[in-house]
Amino acid sequence: MQTTSIQHSAATRRAIADLKQFTPLAHETRPTVDTAAAAHYLNRRPQTMRGWACLETFPEGLRPLRVNGRLAWPVAGIRKVLGVQ
Repeated sequence: MQTTSIQHSAATRRAIADLKQFTPLAHETRPTVDTAAAAHYLNRRPQTMRGWACLETFPEGLRPLRVNGRLAWPVAGIRKVLGVQ
């Protein structure tokens, strides 16, 4: 008996890994999240989030905090942008 293995593309493997990496927003207990997590929740790329922070063009209520050169995005702001409580 021969087994077959399915080979997924790199994009598919990366998408599967991303789904496993982040806590669902409803279960997020931290007050802020990093840029990668914020981008995941808002369905944007991390570079878009960095651009928003640099140009200060982020959506209303989503001003990131700068901590030692890194961005910390408030979970409450992400929920507000998405219209989730």
